[in-house]
Amino acid sequence: MFKLLTIPLLSLLIHAYPIDPVPFTSVKVTDAFWGQRLKASREVTVPLAFSKCEETGRYDNFVKAAHPSDEYDIKGFSFDDTDVYKTIEGASYLLQTYPDQKLEAYIDSVLVLVAAAQEPDGYLYTARTMNPGHPHEWAGNARWEKVEELSHEFYNLGHMVEGAIAHYQATGKRSFLDIAIRYADCVCREIGEGPGQVVAVPGHQIAEMALAKLYLVTGDEKYLEQAKFFLDKRGHTSRKDAYSQAHLPVIEQDEAVGHAVRATYMYSGMADVAALTEDRSYMEAIERIWENIVTKKYYITGGIGATRQGEAFGANYELPNMSAYCETCAAIGNVYLNYRLFLMHGQSKYFDVLERTLYNGLISGVSLDGGSFFYPNPLESSGQHQRQPWFGCACCPSNISRFIPSLPGYVYAVKDNSLFVNLFMSNTVTVRVGGNEMILSQETDYPWNGDVTITVDKATGKKVTLKIRVPGWVQNRPVPGDLYAYRDGKTPSYSIQVNGKDVPRTLSDGYYCIERKWKKGDRVEVHFQMEPRTVTANENVLADRDRVAVERGPLVYCAEWPDNDFELQHVMMSTTPEFKTVSVPGKLYGIIQLETRARLQPCEEEGHTVSKDVALTLIPYYAWAHRGTGSMMVWLPLMSKN
Repeated sequence: MFKLLTIPLLSLLIHAYPIDPVPFTSVKVTDAFWGQRLKASREVTVPLAFSKCEETGRYDNFVKAAHPSDEYDIKGFSFDDTDVYKTIEGASYLLQTYPDQKLEAYIDSVLVLVAAAQEPDGYLYTARTMNPGHPHEWAGNARWEKVEELSHEFYNLGHMVEGAIAHYQATGKRSFLDIAIRYADCVCREIGEGPGQVVAVPGHQIAEMALAKLYLVTGDEKYLEQAKFFLDKRGHTSRKDAYSQAHLPVIEQDEAVGHAVRATYMYSGMADVAALTEDRSYMEAIERIWENIVTKKYYITGGIGATRQGEAFGANYELPNMSAYCETCAAIGNVYLNYRLFLMHGQSKYFDVLERTLYNGLISGVSLDGGSFFYPNPLESSGQHQRQPWFGCACCPSNISRFIPSLPGYVYAVKDNSLFVNLFMSNTVTVRVGGNEMILSQETDYPWNGDVTITVDKATGKKVTLKIRVPGWVQNRPVPGDLYAYRDGKTPSYSIQVNGKDVPRTLSDGYYCIERKWKKGDRVEVHFQMEPRTVTANENVLADRDRVAVERGPLVYCAEWPDNDFELQHVMMSTTPEFKTVSVPGKLYGIIQLETRARLQPCEEEGHTVSKDVALTLIPYYAWAHRGTGSMMVWLPLMSKN
């Protein structure tokens, strides 16, 4: 058996891209905002996901597959196995930073069930194996028969590999990794253009990302070749629809279409393969598609996927609010994509998009206590939306289970003698820059204020360039392109000092670059002016015409019913609103809310047309739907100019 490469978890993209990630295991988060989220994930979300896998029969599927019978009535979805794999992945991330023998033993017991369900040649797909004569209705009569449609056999492989790599890196045990390698080997043997092989591509993408990562862990090139095969053949098989991004060969695509989760997973896989094979045609296609997303198909909350029909991207500028789909999984996929584009190009605009998605449309998908979830994340509600503790199709809860614990890995990155500071949260990081170890501490109350202090606790003795991202919202640019613009005419200021003194301002690709021989005790003080801003959408976005959204720093705000004793759909914003920022530590785990004067639309009272001035309160969008069912709005109508 080949020797595995010992690469730290979540730095598996190291040396694949021009910029190296700093693995989350090197970053100890001490942040109040994200610390609460990480604690909720550890204490509530991951245990809940495991318990739901028990309650809903997901473990039973593996038990049945180990003892097949034609009496089994196969229920659920053909991809239910992935909820087990994704939860193990998230739990494995937690084990790296919070060792837990009971949790590790529990995972071991689950993997005994998974291993027993694997067929002798490596195939592992319980939806077929538990009752081969009468498999799941989506599975087809033979292996791979419906893999481009609904069987999800390759999708299951992708999540299995992702979870298995995380488990191996966390524990050093090969129990799960060997299962995944055997299934990957089965796919590599049976899928291709050789004699006796089947030419097929994933119906639901993610195997491309996973196989690229498996190549990095094992050094076995066949996995990278298989990932590229899946991408190269897309659009050349019988599946040629936009829903699954198979309407054109991938290198000819220039618009984000179809199922938004499938799309972002595919684009991320294309980025991985492009980085590993230096295929510029892949990267050029992704850049075209990214441009289309951020300039025409991106919600102010960072969500993507406008329509429930097909959980898909809509047409250009089709961004409805009440019916917005914005699946939580799509937000996670969008983070994956923008992260990879940053690692390729080193430009802050990708992290501007990532940050907007992260602080708004992604964490809105899980409650503050970690115990309930949104599948779609709309921008307006009349009370029909409420988080749920689980779903029959549970892709979003299990995806949240694996994403939140990995978050610290997105804060920093390294290239040669440069250290990128991409996200702002209190933490301590130990990192090698230019071959030498540095230790830095970051202290901040971000996203509630824009003050960040970075202290050098250990220096390299050599010149290092610290690259501090200056967020787009500080540079008067909500998003790259002209999809959204600030309308208030303000120009935020920012300053960066080293040891209390101004330093020459060198801004490159959105980063404030400070090159010096750092020494222990050096302090970098960052100040980003943070105040409420009003935003308008491009006039082509019909749903947002004559409306404004409100944000402060990276956070988008909304009006919600518990804070306002009037019908929200009747409220109108001033064209020149003045805001009061109010810290409310005991509300929604601690927030800063915004207060302003607004007006209710004219109505008839006692035979007279009257309008009323009201006090309007806004809360961060991520925190809505925690206090019962009722109305919510992000985009608020403007008063008439007449």
